[in-house]
Formats: sequence, C-alpha cells, structure tokens
Amino acid sequence: MDRQKGRLSILQWAASERLSVERAIQRSQEYLLSQQHPDGYWLGELIVDSTLVSDMIAYHHWNGKVDPEWQRKGVNHILSLQLPDGGWNNYYGGPAEINATIKAYLALKLAGMPVTDPRMLKAREVALSMGGVPRMNTFSKLYLALLGLFPWKYVPTIPCEVILIGKWFHVNFYEMSSWSRSMLVPLAIINHFKPTRPPGAVNLNELFPEGYHERDLALPFDPQWFTKRNFFLWIDRLNRFAEWFAQNKVHPFRTRALRKAEQWMLERLEGSDGLAAIFPAMLNSLIALKCLGYRDDHPLVIRAERELKRLEHETEDSVRIEPCFSPVWDTAIVSVALAESGLPADHPALRKTGDWLISKEIRFRGDWQYKNPAQVEPSGWAFEFENKWNPDVDDSAMVLLGLRKIQTTNPAERDAAFKRGMDWMLTFQCKDGGWGAFDKDCTKNILEKVPFADHNAMLDPECADITARILELLGYENFPLQHPQVQKALQFLRDHQEEDGSWYGRWGVNYIYGTWQVLRGLRAFNIDMHQPWLLKAREWIESVQHEDGGWGERCNTYDDPVFKGQGPSTPSQTAWAVMGLCTFGDAYRSSVQRGIDYLVRVQNPDGSWPELETTGTGFPRVFYLKYDMYRNSWPLLALATYRQLLDRRDASVDGAAHRLKEVARK
Repeated sequence: MDRQKGRLSILQWAASERLSVERAIQRSQEYLLSQQHPDGYWLGELIVDSTLVSDMIAYHHWNGKVDPEWQRKGVNHILSLQLPDGGWNNYYGGPAEINATIKAYLALKLAGMPVTDPRMLKAREVALSMGGVPRMNTFSKLYLALLGLFPWKYVPTIPCEVILIGKWFHVNFYEMSSWSRSMLVPLAIINHFKPTRPPGAVNLNELFPEGYHERDLALPFDPQWFTKRNFFLWIDRLNRFAEWFAQNKVHPFRTRALRKAEQWMLERLEGSDGLAAIFPAMLNSLIALKCLGYRDDHPLVIRAERELKRLEHETEDSVRIEPCFSPVWDTAIVSVALAESGLPADHPALRKTGDWLISKEIRFRGDWQYKNPAQVEPSGWAFEFENKWNPDVDDSAMVLLGLRKIQTTNPAERDAAFKRGMDWMLTFQCKDGGWGAFDKDCTKNILEKVPFADHNAMLDPECADITARILELLGYENFPLQHPQVQKALQFLRDHQEEDGSWYGRWGVNYIYGTWQVLRGLRAFNIDMHQPWLLKAREWIESVQHEDGGWGERCNTYDDPVFKGQGPSTPSQTAWAVMGLCTFGDAYRSSVQRGIDYLVRVQNPDGSWPELETTGTGFPRVFYLKYDMYRNSWPLLALATYRQLLDRRDASVDGAAHRLKEVARK
C-alpha cells in the first residue's frame, strides 16, 4: 500500500512538472510571437560596453561638428556604466579595462567635464594603475593620434602596400580574418594621411605614468633576439623609413596601393549596411573617405554617416550604440526554438519567417572565394541585414537548421536554397576537420605577431562550436557517420576536448557554450553518448551547476580558464547546459530537473526571461556582446528539448507496457 502511494506521489509530481513546463513553453511562444517584425524577422539588441559611444564623441570632436545635446546624452550613457572603482569594463560584471577606461575618460574630458570632478579623478587613478595610455592597443592609440594625443611615430604602421601582396606570398592580405581586413584597409588609408586635428587645449598628459615626453612609447622588443615578434617590429621600423619617402611622394608603390585600398573599400560599401556592416569598420571607412578628400555632402559620406546613425538608440537622456544588427542570427535561432517547441511548420509566423530567410540568401561570390576557390554555387547567409561580401558559416548553418523545420510560400524555392546553402557550407571545412566562421584555413599564426595584431582577431580559426553545429545539421540530414567530412570533424572535436571534458567556446561564453554545442552535435548522429570521453563532458557540466539549479560563466574565462563555470546563473547559459545534459537521454536526472526548475522558476510573467550578464563573444579578451534575444530564444529551445525527451521516454514506457500485456495475454 505504501509503495502504491509512493508511486502515485511520483506520478503526481511528474504530471505537475510537465504542466509547469508546458505553461512556460506556451508563455515563451506567445512572447516571442509578439516580438516578431511584420516582415517576418526577429531582432534583439546587441548590448556592449561604453567604447562605441566614447569613440563617437571623439570622432565628432575630430570632425569639428559636435551636437551638444547628443553629446550630453552620450556622457550620461558613459557615466551610467562607470564602475564603483572609477574605471569602465568591457563586459558586464567584469573589472576595469584599460582601453574602455581611457576612451571614456577622454570622451568626458572632450565633453567639458573638469579633471577635478571626483568621477574623473577616480577614473584617472584606475587608468594609471593599469599602465595608462602606453598600455592601450594599437587601434586605440591610432584614434588618439588623430587628435594629436599620441605621437604617430609610436603607432605601429599599417602600410597600404599589404593589399598589393598576392596569394603567392605566404603572408598576404587574405590570410587575415574578414573583420580584420575590413578594419585595416581604411586604417591603412588613415595611417598614410595622418589627419591630425588637436581638440584645443585638451590633452591626456596626466595618463602617461612617466610623462608624455619622458619615456620611449614604442612597443618593446622581446628579450630574446630571434623571435617572430622582433622580426615584425624590425619590419615596422623599416616601414617607418618607407613612410618618410611616401610622405615626400617618392614611394614607388604608395600611389598604386592607396588607389587599390580606396577601390577595395568603395566596392565593399555596395551591398552592405556600411563597410562589413560592423561599427569599427564603418567608422574607420568614414574617416578614410574624409582623408581621401570626399566632401561632407558626397553621397558616400552621407550614406556612411546614415548607416552609423542607424546603430544608435537615442532616448531623452541617453544614447547607446550597437556594433551591428543581428536579424539573421536571431531569426534563425527563434525559428528553431518555436518549431521545436511545437509551433506547426505551416504556422503563418513561421511561414513568413521562412520567406524572409530565403530572401536573405547571398547569391554572390564574396571575399570568401580567395581562401575557398571551390567551384560551388554561391550561397550563404550573413549575420546582418545586408553584407553580401561576408556571408558566414555559423549563421548559414543556423539558418539551414531553421529552414528544415518550417514551411515557406514556395517549397521548391526553399529546397533549392537549402541545397545550395548546404553544398556551399561543406566546402569550408578546413584541413584539420573543423570549420571557422568566414574563411577556410585562415590560421597562419605568424600574423598574430605583427605589431597591429593586438586586437586579438587577426585570424579566423576553426572552432568546436561551429564545427559541432554543422555536425548537428548533418546528423539531422542523415549523413552517415562514416562520411569522410563527418569523420574529420569528429576527430577535430576529439582533438580539441579539454582535459576536464569541456570544450572551448569561441562565439559564446564560453566552456558551457562549447561543451553544449558539441554534445548536441554528436547526439544528432545517434552515437553512443555513454562513451567515457562524452560522460566526462557531462561530469564537467554537472560539476559547475550552481546551488540555484542554474549555470553561469563570465568572460574572464578567456583570460584564465581557472574561472570556468563561475558566474551568476543566467537563463541562456542554463539553457545550454540543460540541452547538453539532455543528449544523454535521462530526463529525470537530478541535474536536468534542477536546471529545468530554474528556467521555469525565473521566467517572467510575460514569457520572457531576465538576464544582465554578457554571454556572447566578439573578440576574446577584447570585445564582448550581450545578445538580448539569447535570454528568450535559448531557454525555449531547452524546454522544448526537455519535453521531447519526456515524450520519447513516455513512448518507450508505453511501448514496453504494451509488449508485456501482449506477452501476458498469450
């Protein structure tokens, strides 16, 4: 009797839990559907640090056109992000960072804030404690040089001639990552003209620890004589010698290189929401246009300013800036979450989404062709609204995962786009079996030693998270496990597993992101998930679960892996961890149950989830993003994944009970 009561109690608990999950899914679906744009897409804000607003204030002063009202709002935004110690960080909850802090200090000083203001005094103290201006990266120093606040002779040269180096040379222009190319071409133009415009009496002398004129500001050489870094530093000194000839119009290649750089930049402004559709390249290209003599009323200048303005969110008292827009990425993830959570494939909202995604396919042979000359029909999807030169593999894989789950107005058109996208994506597999984001085999580490490579993004290496997402797609599309590309990808993942069982996450924070995606990708092939190397990954995920049932991890893991799995619980990272655990098939495992309980418990009444932490990665250790859509899309997908697991278990139990009845009847 007691056993029957206990079993009944368990069944009642399971039914109650199932009902709470169903309600959470329904609330989430309703919320996301209410956020859909009439054209069919979703777009969450990309929330970043204070540097973009700081850069724009500095630019307006360089340009000589300051809107006092806009500047007031920018100052308010910057001050709202100042830390208690006086500095500014580059991700939520992180410590003060040197570039963000000095850029903010400069913006406030340009805006007229007295250096004796307590907030400025605290910022100054923090900046000096981190080494001051000499510790800033190359791109930050170049922006200071534009205002006469840092000597050009100590800014690493970015020679225009790099664009002339052909593929025959081991280190050439297209061995750099796509985003580095887009930033460096306009910077090379700026570096040639050096259009210095000092802002009156404003200087940053107080942020040079040993005084502006009392130390060598050049980048230091390694103590060992023969190193790659030292080689490039000597090359940089030779470039400076060549720059003297260029300034005196006797450089044999400079005119040609400048013309080529201008042509390259102008071509890539077409079919794009600004150069590369990302803020740094867009701002650099605007300055470069002005350096080249384009007047303020020139259509290209007007358009460049308009595209930058579109990135702003201006309110009555504040202005903040996004680094770019993410409609394709956000829409693809939401479409997968809605479809997996039970929204019919022919639902009007999903049909509209499918049509919109199809319209965003890029049928143009962009810059990817230089590293990937495969004879494949051009396809792919970009991250942003318009960026035809730079479709990326990760977005394309996510779009294909969405398209396979939803119907469109024209099924034949969808099927053709799907096939093109799949064929295109497969050609990007790199030599060691993995996939990168934009280019193929963009991995020549020597480029990380050039003096202007301190933005930590010169390369586009293969990574576990993108590779695993592609494997997930291939598994769903019934690629055989013995397929050569699948085998190479599996070996890549095995080779890149960390000692503790986790995987590094390049495009999401961090080891939770990488580990979840690998497990989900492998599960799509129905492989035995109870192999020791995979169980080790499960053990790691469970080892970093928090007392509240959730998971969290901060960007400091990119600085030191000792911080793995540490950070306040977040809905997005909890969703990733839950989905990783669900690949092992045990819906009633304690860690899974606690994770699901966390997601249900913290959901807002309107179906959204609260999240402040930064869980997206731009350039590790340099630039991070908070995808505002993550807090709502990934939890829904996790709840849907859990419900599917329950459904499979119930079906299995019902099937076993039916078979037992048949045996008993016979």
